[in-house]
Amino acid sequence: MFKLKNLVIAPVVLAFLALAGTSAQAAQRVTAKIDLSEQRLYLYVDGRLRKKWPVSTARKGYRTPTGSWRPTRLERDWHSRKYNWAPMPYSVFFLGGYAIHGTTAVKSLGRPASHGCIRLHPKNAAHLFNLVRKVGRNDTRIVITR
Repeated sequence: MFKLKNLVIAPVVLAFLALAGTSAQAAQRVTAKIDLSEQRLYLYVDGRLRKKWPVSTARKGYRTPTGSWRPTRLERDWHSRKYNWAPMPYSVFFLGGYAIHGTTAVKSLGRPASHGCIRLHPKNAAHLFNLVRKVGRNDTRIVITR
């Protein structure tokens, strides 16, 4: 009788462990890692590097914060109130007014040029924006390092 109980319980325990493992993996499904020294964004999905894009971060006299955040909001068509209504398409905000967003200044990508935000080519910004919208803000991390 004891062996029969173990056989019945084992599949239930295995199913629970499988589900627990799935939710743990989903906790950080998308990670955008920005390396300020390289001026690159590394996009990881489910722990695997999927894309590597040039970015522009803060130029001299400004700063891009370092740390780790979840996105706070997504704005498909946004304009900066602080900097003369500059377009910020596909904005993924993560700390106050700081965001990862598209830019029309694509020739500046790969070197510091912004007031602190992380600028991407508009096509890459759209890709990131749609991915974050798909998986959700809670399953996304933005990590900025020097």
